Amino acid sequence: MFDKLEFIQDKYEDLSKKASDPEVISNQSEWQKYVKELSDLEPIVNKYKEYKSVKNGIQEAKGILSESNDEELREMAKMELGDLEDQIEQIESELKILMLPKDPNDDKNVIVEIRAGAGGDEAGLFAGDLLRMYTRYAERNRWKVEMMSLNETGVGGLKEVIFLLRGKGAYSRLKYESGVHRVQRIPTTESGGRIHTSTATVAVLPEADDVEIEINPNDVRVDVFRSSGNGGQSVNTTDSAVRLTHVPTGLVVSCQDEKSQLKNKEKAFKILKARLYDKMLAEQNAEIAEARKSQVGTGDRSERIRTYNFPQGRVSDHRINLTLYKLDYFLDGDIDEILDALITTDQAEKMKSVV
Repeated sequence: MFDKLEFIQDKYEDLSKKASDPEVISNQSEWQKYVKELSDLEPIVNKYKEYKSVKNGIQEAKGILSESNDEELREMAKMELGDLEDQIEQIESELKILMLPKDPNDDKNVIVEIRAGAGGDEAGLFAGDLLRMYTRYAERNRWKVEMMSLNETGVGGLKEVIFLLRGKGAYSRLKYESGVHRVQRIPTTESGGRIHTSTATVAVLPEADDVEIEINPNDVRVDVFRSSGNGGQSVNTTDSAVRLTHVPTGLVVSCQDEKSQLKNKEKAFKILKARLYDKMLAEQNAEIAEARKSQVGTGDRSERIRTYNFPQGRVSDHRINLTLYKLDYFLDGDIDEILDALITTDQAEKMKSVV
């Protein structure tokens, strides 16, 4: 590991020189590439400098203990040595985490798709609860929420909702949320007081950049149609809704939230790009399936990841066997405790491969 750290420090110093070169600065695209690399390496380099400083302090303290006859000085060195040895263990652990291969999507915005699953009207209501949970979490993190597509049920629930979250670390925090979410509660329409089980599926997709996914216009069939609604003014009288069909993959995206056909088309293409990017990632991950078995969840949307039990007021994440008895707070967007545990577990598994 320390050979790698020395290499990273040398690379960082070399990049610093290049980023300060007037010729490089004049070429903005090249300069920005170097600045991005520096930004990625800086936390590792700073932590490694801290490690070396503490390591030198340990050597000095040990030197005093082996060479000095001054009891007072030896006692001070002994106390300092104990503190520094505690620090070095913590720093080594932090360095291992910083050295983990970085997910290139971690800094991306995310497109979240929530769909009602088994359970009829109750599943639609639960999908609405999940939408509120994630939007409240976005508010806590000061992320921007942009609604892409919304398909409601007639009883206040949701058949499907797709929305974009813009903000620092959105994907790194929410990437473990893909999968089947299960709710256990007594529906308001249940007169016998029986607990019903319903599900909703969540997909968290990194927003795809144009350079990552190029769509050949000839591969996409564009259909326009009249927006549907609940009647009255909410029904559009023009063909503003847009349906895209990506012929090579069969992926279909519809958008009808905006009154403008152009805006609906833009949103639909954004969702299509994210789904194609997600498909590409899934195919890449399939090639390293054995490595992923040790990680927290596979991101497979058929995997049951969490249960929300209303009678007991608990939420349980099945991947890490963690149960919290604060369901109300969790559904209000206070989800960091489980997200932190998922991230920590995933890091611990990955650290086993860092030598």
